[in-house]
Amino acid sequence: MKGTLLHKMKKIIITGVTGQDGSHMVDYLLKNTKHTIIGGVRRLSVKNHQNIDHLKDNPRFFLIDLDVADPQNTEKVIAEHKPDYFINFAANSFVGSSWDMPVNHMQTNCMGVLHQLEALRRHSPDCRYYNAGSSEEFGDVVITPQTEEHPLRPRSPYGASKCAARHLVKVYRDSYSLYAIQGWLFNHEGTRRGEEFVTRKITKNIARITKEYEEGKVVVPLQLGNVDTKRDWSDAEDFVRGIWRMLNQDRENPKEYVLSSDETHTIREFVEEAFNFAGFHRRQCRWKGEGLDEKFFHGPDCFVEINKDFYRPAEVDLLFGDSTKAREELKWEPKSNFLQLVKKMVDKDLASVMYP
Repeated sequence: MKGTLLHKMKKIIITGVTGQDGSHMVDYLLKNTKHTIIGGVRRLSVKNHQNIDHLKDNPRFFLIDLDVADPQNTEKVIAEHKPDYFINFAANSFVGSSWDMPVNHMQTNCMGVLHQLEALRRHSPDCRYYNAGSSEEFGDVVITPQTEEHPLRPRSPYGASKCAARHLVKVYRDSYSLYAIQGWLFNHEGTRRGEEFVTRKITKNIARITKEYEEGKVVVPLQLGNVDTKRDWSDAEDFVRGIWRMLNQDRENPKEYVLSSDETHTIREFVEEAFNFAGFHRRQCRWKGEGLDEKFFHGPDCFVEINKDFYRPAEVDLLFGDSTKAREELKWEPKSNFLQLVKKMVDKDLASVMYP
């Protein structure tokens, strides 16, 4: 098949395809390229494939067993398929759990990357490799907004594992001339976000609260931690376009980029806008109290309570990206804004509860 790199038939291995980012990347590539997509998944007793069920009959997409924490399995897969691209979304990505399972986070997020890079060096050195980085690598920020030049100052085991992976990617790029990069992805959400993440936790519970309220039942309040932390939220579907552009730079000098919305909002703002989109007008809602006693009310009904159990041992108070470099050099920019993202998530979760 003639054409540019984007149109020639290639083999792409994507890990984490059952998650938010991996499934959106598969959708994007099946729509915009002619490539064959190989989805790597772990063997689990209970399969969690709802994000890719719509692709089960696509002849250009198939699944293989791939555990990124298993070096033998990783090497076998790469040696057999010799991919043209390898996109790693497999990770323990819930920051809060990383204090409870630091070794597990390091094994998956760091050692998993090492297994992939070593196997690619041995069996597919021309492969273009992307590992998903995180704004949590910036951690205790000293410059706002954060660009690609910001120092790595993680404040969680998760952030530390991503920093370690970034150093490995650079070492293999410099030592073996691999096309290996790791972008900095600021918070990105959507309707496929896991329910353990705060944005989806909010919209999922707002749907439940809406149903309880409309049916005249006792409303069980949503439990949240620090609602004053600020995050730079984008739509995950916008980021896969940026990642694909990162993967198709000049081979001799691939660069790593920040992807972000370039604006920041508190969790408190997310809560307020989400309830507003659910039909609870902001004029009828208010916060009462301070600190751990603060609550969010609609009229006399308490909808949100603050719970100290959801505070992190070390908080990142502000993440605020500057994606100027990606916008200028990759010609990338997000299509959705903060309010559009919140509305999309609320609408989807409301529909699933009100019209199952």
